[in-house]
Amino acid sequence: MRYTAWRRKMVEEQVAERGITDLRVLAAMHDVPRHAFLDSALADRAYGDHSLPIGEGQTMTQPYVVAYLLAQLRLTGREKVLEIGMGSGYLSALLSRLAERVFAIEKYRSLAIPARQRLERQNCHNVVVRIFDGTYGWSDEAPFDAIVVSAVAARLPVPLVEQLAVDGVMVIPLETTTGQFLFRVTRDGDGGICRERLIPCSFVPLVGRHAGA
Repeated sequence: MRYTAWRRKMVEEQVAERGITDLRVLAAMHDVPRHAFLDSALADRAYGDHSLPIGEGQTMTQPYVVAYLLAQLRLTGREKVLEIGMGSGYLSALLSRLAERVFAIEKYRSLAIPARQRLERQNCHNVVVRIFDGTYGWSDEAPFDAIVVSAVAARLPVPLVEQLAVDGVMVIPLETTTGQFLFRVTRDGDGGICRERLIPCSFVPLVGRHAGA
């Protein structure tokens, strides 16, 4: 019961009170037990206002940033989504409640296998997991209505841009001359790309062939 109370407090104080108004995002974060995607030793820290280590030098992103990037995707429930860097599987579980299908890529097998098991325990049956270099995307399933990247890149990975559907949205952290920022990337009917800089952030580096340098 304490986890339920902590989760409610997290959503109310760290997410809603900071301006996240997307009711579907708020409901998903109320529904998904964040602590179930962490090792038991960290479970009691799951609902704090911070990121948490998950192994392999990776982290579970701070709750507010998770909510913010989900809100920027503006999902309706009918989309096919590509997730790069699934980590613990927590964001994958949220996406499973917000989109029709989720294709999640994780580079590290030691993270991907337990993440897949956690998703199964949470009945996230619309998530497909692949262990691979996420900067290549998932060309066999492209195009995607939305793409979310949970690691910071030096530049937009070209394969991900190419796999974004017309009118699709990608949210990705990028390095700039003034630090890391989340960007909202959209693709128009002529194939043009629009980049909108959002909030400052702090993510681990994206590792892969097309991550930039």
